[in-house]
Amino acid sequence: MDRAARDEICRMSATELAARIRKSELSPLEAVDAVLDRTDDADTELHAYCTTVPDQARERARRIGERLAHGEDVGPLAGVPMGVKDLITTRGIRTTSGSPAYEDFVPDEDDIVVERVLGAGAVVLGKTNATEFGYSAVGHNPLFPTTRNPWNTAMTPGGSSAGSAAAVAAGLGPVALGSDGGGSVRVPAAHCGLVGFKAAMGRVPVWPGCRDERYPGVSGWESLEHIGPLTRTVADAALMMSVLAGPDPRDRHSIPCDDVDWTDRARGTGTSGLRVAYSADLGYLAVDPEVRRVVGAAVEVLERDLGCRVDAVDPGWDDPSEAFAALIAAETDLTGMRRLADTYGERMSPHLVAMMRRPWRAEEFTDANMVRKAVVNRTARLMSAYDLFVTPTAAVPPFAVGIQGPELIDGRVVADTAWTGFTFPANLTGQPAVSVPAGWTGDGLPVGMQIVGRHLADAQVLRVAAAFERAAPWAHRWPDGPWDRGQRAPEESEPSNRRRSATSR
Repeated sequence: MDRAARDEICRMSATELAARIRKSELSPLEAVDAVLDRTDDADTELHAYCTTVPDQARERARRIGERLAHGEDVGPLAGVPMGVKDLITTRGIRTTSGSPAYEDFVPDEDDIVVERVLGAGAVVLGKTNATEFGYSAVGHNPLFPTTRNPWNTAMTPGGSSAGSAAAVAAGLGPVALGSDGGGSVRVPAAHCGLVGFKAAMGRVPVWPGCRDERYPGVSGWESLEHIGPLTRTVADAALMMSVLAGPDPRDRHSIPCDDVDWTDRARGTGTSGLRVAYSADLGYLAVDPEVRRVVGAAVEVLERDLGCRVDAVDPGWDDPSEAFAALIAAETDLTGMRRLADTYGERMSPHLVAMMRRPWRAEEFTDANMVRKAVVNRTARLMSAYDLFVTPTAAVPPFAVGIQGPELIDGRVVADTAWTGFTFPANLTGQPAVSVPAGWTGDGLPVGMQIVGRHLADAQVLRVAAAFERAAPWAHRWPDGPWDRGQRAPEESEPSNRRRSATSR
């Protein structure tokens, strides 16, 4: 396959790719080979994947092709190649959680979402890079080379679903799975010019899989964590949700989804007259002027082209970031994590070790729950008057790799995590939220707009996102990397493990 044909396949949406495969216009193996070949060219610089399983992927693609040849229905993701975040367990494929403690861990069970994408005919290419145990919104961990942003490889792609976002943005698979405990799907979507959807709490079941008392550190944040897709189009996000959503007895929070026709909502009709609350800073966040400009222009599109009625609002709650940090700690296996720190602490991420070893008090956890309740109550009052709540997704555009975040935003000294303050409130409340590309900065870096819906109003969030996509399309824009100019990206000399194939212990 020549480069032009390969890249044409790699730039197809999952919706188009699956349709062509079902029509026998393209074989699953051709699709997988194209993406693997492009990954070989690009990922020496991007480091989107930390573990790849090319032989396993090709064999699965062959089997799917054989089933299609016999007239079988292989599912809505027929032959679509994709990546899975390295925090999500995959049977027979190494799952490190970005930590030296799990460097050679190969689970013997799939997470529920992996079961579902495989059952829908997808082909897993491997695991995408993530921050250690997901405790950061950037793209570096102590185990693998730092994930780079395809729009500018000196910049972070955001995180913690860093590799999933970088892979989709660079055409190394049309869709990928991420997890979102405080914005870890939406933030990298914003930084990479993608759609990142966090459904309402319970829509997508989150099962620990292999995560139990035998595996400290990967226990998940039960009342905060969501799993969701990173895609280039709203239609692909809806397609993924049609596969991922629905209850499972292994997740006590999971709920029925019969009220949502996921793919129908991606058509984006019926937005005129919707009431939209817009906040550029939540009343307390420092926000980069370019983010204000780009998202402000996107909000004008909602009003002018989609017929929404937009009001600038202050949501009325105080900054809940300290409470959120305490809730994360409260839902962490601190006992197990401290054991890991005793054994691997010198090799682990310093900010994570500091969080584990902090002498937390019970009052900090109970106070955090009171703050959470206040945010939930104030949000409910806000949403009683509005259909949607719109904000920037991240307070800054992509910034240089190697740091947790900028400590100066628009002239204000801030904590290095303050730039993520727009996303985690929707994890506190459990509301559906999507990040869509709002536009690009003057330097050509993506900026995301977050659309938050009422409780369980996932369908409306997707409908408005799809309408905005039609009014201000983005999927035609691609980063200009050396892998698109017939060049192989240069190898880096960063001191950490190289990506490797791993399908067994």
